Amino acid sequence: MAELGNNSTMAAETGDVAGSFMPNAARRKKLRKIRAINDVFAGILVGIGGVGVIIALALIFVYLFSEVAPLFRSAQIDEINTYAAPGKTSAQRTYWLTLERYDEIAGRFTDDGRVTYFNAVNGQFIKQVDLAVPEGVEITSFAIGEPKPQMFVYGLSNGSVIVGKHDYDITYPDGNREIDPKVSYPLGEKPLVLDDQGIGLAAVAVQKAGDGAGVAAITRDGRILLTVYEAQTSFMSGEVEITPKSYELPGLVADPLRLLISSNMNNLMIAQKNGELSYYDISQPDQAGLVETERVVPEGAELTAIEYLLGTVSMIVGDSDGRLAQWMLVRDDQNIYHIEHVRDFDQQSARITFIQPEYTRKGFLVGDAAGNVSVHFATSARSLALENLSDEPITALGISPVNTRLLVADKDNQVTVASLWNEHPQVSFSALWGEVQYEGRGTEEYIWQASSGTDEFEPKFSLIPLTVGTLKAALFAMLFAMPIAVLGAVYSAYFMTPKMRSTVKPTIEVMEALPTVVLGFLAGLWLAPFMELHLPAVFSIVLLMPLSFILCAYGWQHLPAAIRIRIPDGWEAALLIPVVFLVGGFCVFLSPFIELWFFNGSMRQWLTDVGINYDQRNAMVVGIAMGFAVIPTIFSIAEDAVFNVPKHLTQGSLALGATSWQTVTRVVLLTASPGIFSAIMIGFGRAVGETMIVIMATGNSPVVNFNIFEGMRTLSANIAVELPETEVGATHFRILFLAALVLFAMTFVLNTIAEVVRQRLRERYSSL
Repeated sequence: MAELGNNSTMAAETGDVAGSFMPNAARRKKLRKIRAINDVFAGILVGIGGVGVIIALALIFVYLFSEVAPLFRSAQIDEINTYAAPGKTSAQRTYWLTLERYDEIAGRFTDDGRVTYFNAVNGQFIKQVDLAVPEGVEITSFAIGEPKPQMFVYGLSNGSVIVGKHDYDITYPDGNREIDPKVSYPLGEKPLVLDDQGIGLAAVAVQKAGDGAGVAAITRDGRILLTVYEAQTSFMSGEVEITPKSYELPGLVADPLRLLISSNMNNLMIAQKNGELSYYDISQPDQAGLVETERVVPEGAELTAIEYLLGTVSMIVGDSDGRLAQWMLVRDDQNIYHIEHVRDFDQQSARITFIQPEYTRKGFLVGDAAGNVSVHFATSARSLALENLSDEPITALGISPVNTRLLVADKDNQVTVASLWNEHPQVSFSALWGEVQYEGRGTEEYIWQASSGTDEFEPKFSLIPLTVGTLKAALFAMLFAMPIAVLGAVYSAYFMTPKMRSTVKPTIEVMEALPTVVLGFLAGLWLAPFMELHLPAVFSIVLLMPLSFILCAYGWQHLPAAIRIRIPDGWEAALLIPVVFLVGGFCVFLSPFIELWFFNGSMRQWLTDVGINYDQRNAMVVGIAMGFAVIPTIFSIAEDAVFNVPKHLTQGSLALGATSWQTVTRVVLLTASPGIFSAIMIGFGRAVGETMIVIMATGNSPVVNFNIFEGMRTLSANIAVELPETEVGATHFRILFLAALVLFAMTFVLNTIAEVVRQRLRERYSSL
């Protein structure tokens, strides 16, 4: 009875204790209310986080787009003022208009041998310079050289020329800017005799050549003259001695329009009004001769204007029907240059009367007989703006060296000053994404070459090489990383013993923390030279390593059961570790012998001989190095996806008689496919955005090919390399932001596609 009482007492006590953990109805209601509040609060936090991510991505896109948008804005011309041409000889024809870089003072060259300087905005007269034109001698022609040297030449009726150079001296007395325009005479103030026969010069040309100059002319009787003036400074007295060397070129020209001399003094172009353009090679003036004559305007049209662009490589041609075209010299397979048509620009409504190239870019202004002024850019093939600034034909144009203001003179000697916004003329869809025939090249190409040491350089902003390089680097990295990571994840999650998995998985995941700059350093300074010296070993490993695994597996299956049972299930992979080292070492050891036996001692030279370029830092090196950076990401996600396949699926498959391999291929991989696909796409996105490995392990060559033995340049690496060196707000700067926007859009599209595919895989195999 006592025991019964004691048991009853203990039961009561136990019930009280249990009751204390079993909430009553009121307490359960309170707990449900707290849980509901927590759920709502958690949902709000998750929602805020998701919206925050979306807002952050949207802000990134908006910022990138704000930097890129000005690239595609067209040029704009805004008229400021119109006034009568200043100077005592305002009725004379205007040959040329100039502006200094602050857009304050302008110069006007007229056909009476005077240079008038005036305020560019209101036309107020400042000063006039009279050239030393002999009395009784008329001015018969005029020409300028490249805009930057500011050289000009007047041809006279007695066969002589006046060569001058105008400039602006800028000083800051008392902190105030003062601009003093001046005309100097690098070859002397007196006229220089070009034609000993004293016949008037119908056309002239001048070009700065070192300390001297080259002057060409066509006389009224059609003879072609060339004089090269060499300037030598005396070491003792400091005096400059000018030595002329005169030549007469073969041939006669009946109706010359314009002569053009290249800045390297190699080429002389003679344009005739009938539309023919003749090319003379004057690299050796004493042996100069006609190379080719080409018609550069259509039949029935008249050639009305022609000018060299900056760098004197290509020419802009205008005709009587308002057509504009770019022509240049292109070298053929025999190293002979020929005149070749490059591209056309928007046709204008009237006869082209004047072409003015820009000072520092491949752009130009065009005036026509209807008073229209247009702005164009050669490389991008863009016609940027067209504005009517006069009711009379345009006779002269001038643009400031910084491309912010222009002057227009018409037939009635009215001068119009206008502001010009033309910050990014180099950009067009064709220039960024299409093949372009650049100056000096015979074919259209995709090229990225953003900068050089001179203004004459033609920037090449094709994004195709960078995009192809990005895909190329990611492709080879995934070819290396994807099989290793996915197969390793399947083996680790399904076949490996838990103890080994607990060591292998964290070790591989720790690899993800390894700085990519270290991987790039090792790849560039150790792996690339090693692979170059042991190329046969690389390919031997690719072939022999999988074969050795198959042979080991075959041998393992045929070992006596007494031996195999000594190795617990899931530890078989440990047996392959020495195989990896032995096979790898054997391939490296055998590498020089393979080169001797099959490749004449050098596999790299053999590849070159068969037409395959080999760079030490190439896509193969980048693929291996970047693969090591991507493997942990793919492995970790894929391994979790495989490991989390419900056990009842695998156990049911095995219970129905399927082998482990059949279970993996027909159940596990299908069920885990959404997670595996996500792992692959995340790894691919990681490879697309990789920067440091690409910078350090490849030659950063922006080439367009998928040759595994050549390098590449990716979008991200290009941004990292060039952005610190570019001018903020410049075209190059904004195109780098465009590259970032392309990279952003590329990863966004890839991730979106990946998510769509993942959801479809989940829906398809969710019923398993």
